[in-house]
Amino acid sequence: MEKDGRIPVYIGIPPGPGDAVLVEDGHAMPEAGHAMRFVAPKLGHQPGCLCCTARGPAANAFSALYRDRATGIAPYFQRVVVLASLPGQADVKAALDQDTVTRARFRLG
Repeated sequence: MEKDGRIPVYIGIPPGPGDAVLVEDGHAMPEAGHAMRFVAPKLGHQPGCLCCTARGPAANAFSALYRDRATGIAPYFQRVVVLASLPGQADVKAALDQDTVTRARFRLG
C-alpha cells in the first residue's frame, strides 16, 4: 500500500497539542498552537467571489499554513483541524477537492 504524505485535515473535531488550526472568521481562535484565519465566501455573486478569483479563501489559508510550516514560523504540525460553519466547511472541502496546490499538500482526514 502506498503511503499518502499529504497533511490530513479534520473538520469538526477539537484541536489537540501540535495541531495547526484553520479558523473561520467569527470562531474563537485557539489559545495555543498555530492558527490561521479565513473568511468563508458569502452565497451569491459579488466582487471577489470564488467564480471571479483564482483561489478561494480556504485555499489561500492552506497555502499560508504550509508556508509557515516550511519556513519555521509555525511549529512542525502533522495535521490541521478546521473550526468553521457549514459554508466555511464547504469552502475547505472545495479547496481540498478542486484547488491543485491545496490538493497536492493536504487531504481530508
